[in-house]
Amino acid sequence: MRKIAVFFLLLVLLAQPSIARGVRIEVTSREDVLDGREFGLAGAYEKIAGIAYFAVDPDNAANRIIADIDNAPRNAAGEVEFSAEFFMIKPKDMGRANGAVLFEVGNRGGKGLLSFFNFARGSADPTTEDHFGDGLLLREGYTLLWVGWQFDTPEVEGRMRMYPPTATDNGAPIRGLVRSDFVTRIVETDHSLADRNHIPYLVANPDAADNVMTVRDAVESPRRAIPRAEWGFGRIENGRIVEDAGRVWIEGGFEPHRIYEVVYVSEGPPLVGLGPTGIRDFISDLKYGSAPELGMPAGAIDRAIGFGISQSGRFLRTFLYYGFNEDEAGRKVFDGVISHVAGAGRGSFNHRFAQASRDAHPFLNIFYPTDIFPFTDVEQTDPETSLTEGLFSRQKAEHLPKVFYTNSSYEYWGRAASLIHTSIDGKSDVTIPDNVRVYLFAGSQHGPSGFPPRRTSGQQLSNPTDFRYSMRALLKAMNGWTSGGPEAPSSQYPRIDRGELVSPEALFVSHEGFTPMFPELPGVGVSTAIHKAYRADYGPKFRTEGIVTREPPEIGSAFPMLVSAVNEDGNEVAGIRMPGVAVPLATHTGWNLFAEGAGPTNELSSMQGSFLPFARTRSERMASGDPRPSIEERYEGREQYLGLIVTAAIELVDAGYLLAEDVPAIVRQAGERWEYLVERR
Repeated sequence: MRKIAVFFLLLVLLAQPSIARGVRIEVTSREDVLDGREFGLAGAYEKIAGIAYFAVDPDNAANRIIADIDNAPRNAAGEVEFSAEFFMIKPKDMGRANGAVLFEVGNRGGKGLLSFFNFARGSADPTTEDHFGDGLLLREGYTLLWVGWQFDTPEVEGRMRMYPPTATDNGAPIRGLVRSDFVTRIVETDHSLADRNHIPYLVANPDAADNVMTVRDAVESPRRAIPRAEWGFGRIENGRIVEDAGRVWIEGGFEPHRIYEVVYVSEGPPLVGLGPTGIRDFISDLKYGSAPELGMPAGAIDRAIGFGISQSGRFLRTFLYYGFNEDEAGRKVFDGVISHVAGAGRGSFNHRFAQASRDAHPFLNIFYPTDIFPFTDVEQTDPETSLTEGLFSRQKAEHLPKVFYTNSSYEYWGRAASLIHTSIDGKSDVTIPDNVRVYLFAGSQHGPSGFPPRRTSGQQLSNPTDFRYSMRALLKAMNGWTSGGPEAPSSQYPRIDRGELVSPEALFVSHEGFTPMFPELPGVGVSTAIHKAYRADYGPKFRTEGIVTREPPEIGSAFPMLVSAVNEDGNEVAGIRMPGVAVPLATHTGWNLFAEGAGPTNELSSMQGSFLPFARTRSERMASGDPRPSIEERYEGREQYLGLIVTAAIELVDAGYLLAEDVPAIVRQAGERWEYLVERR
């Protein structure tokens, strides 16, 4: 009997939810949200901050994908240790939660979930009522989570980070090449070697022969080497050179709007790939175990949704590409992934001397491993390189999550977004897997501009099309889909076979027998300049070991870039058309050329779209030469216009792209825009 009892006890213990072996939680602060205010059925919330300590087995198959894992220091148990900051907002009573953890990949260490979905005022430490906005995510019962994953985030209070070990060669320092490019808007005597305000890799040997600086005027222009006597490492103070291994100076200063590129030798690469590893293990711990330190009993979380904007959306595409959605026990991590405004990009999130902040813009951060093959989920073969791969090729089918790719119009101009759903030659559409949806928000820019719109770095007013209302509906759809509910709304994106996806030239260039799609508007400059994704060779060890040996990379031909077709007003014909685009008062584009002083005026302004209002009256448009019908020619008046807005909104609600509760706010917004453009202008 004793043996039988022990046997059954073992069965019971084995059946208990497993607690991840390598995650230890230290809580440093805990506080009620808004003094215990209740949010619908989910009740009161609390916010918890602290440090997560990780230990991973470098010999586990799930960890073999981490670049430099064999060069990491090990503890007495043979494990690789690291830590990361975390921040959580959760129902105090997890029995009232909806069972989903909504994880945001913090963009450069920040927190954007509440401002994005709740229309809240952004904060690194949400505390006041306006930091929680309209409370949508809390009313819905989500557990919100952030975990630091980037080691070099700006040294700004509240930015989250990960603390990885440094790779060595059996204890000896590892050296390698790092590349820094930058473009200034004014003359600068010296400049950081990091991307923008991040922490740079330091120069290991200022006199190394491999240290080189070049300059050029355009992305595809030839580089001109700058003589070594004219520049050096350090900063200029009061006309004197001060030692600083994270900055570079040049005689006479760096000239505005030129592309400077520095390749230099650095030392001591951190294990950047432990960033996605930590996220994997923290999420897995919540799903399959328990976290009493967080008030998380076993079974409180049964699904996880990953969300990321821009850099963070590219992170999620990279996470899936390497196969991080399988934990050490062979279990699925994320059940759903929403990669927002990532275009076709990935990023520097798992290779030696990776700079996670480096992205890809038409005139900034050029030729980093961001927009590189493969782009589509399904496998394709690139005939020029003979590489055969897809984004999902390394992830087992049973570990694939539901995926939303949501993009603004800008991503088709500035982030190579067409490549996620076209063939390598750009001549046909590819099949979208059953677990994936692709959505374009027609007539929008990377992040919605405020209203009234204003000019920033572009020649035209920035684009205020607010797709966040639709994203709220899509989040609800993802939550339902991952919990066994109805399938998500159908994909909405421009297709080649419907004539909705065309070359930039089709919009602007006239030739014999062909009239450009985009109307010729007074005072509006146009260009077929578009951000390109190139075939890039970072050396023979990059794809196999995550080691860049060729800087700058050898650049081959570009992949074909396509954009959404437009109607006679210049508004896009495909995708989810928000009511303000479907019933327009203006032309809304995903492109905007640099304003004088901000950059070359024939180049795309990064992440900007254009808002080009219609003339109020026929006489005004005739006087200006605007071919687009005026507002008075389109609508009988405010009431009729708002009625059409309501109709367009209801159609989106019925299709699953808008929440019914958001229709009144959208109508109010439309009324304000009518007043501004028609009655005040």
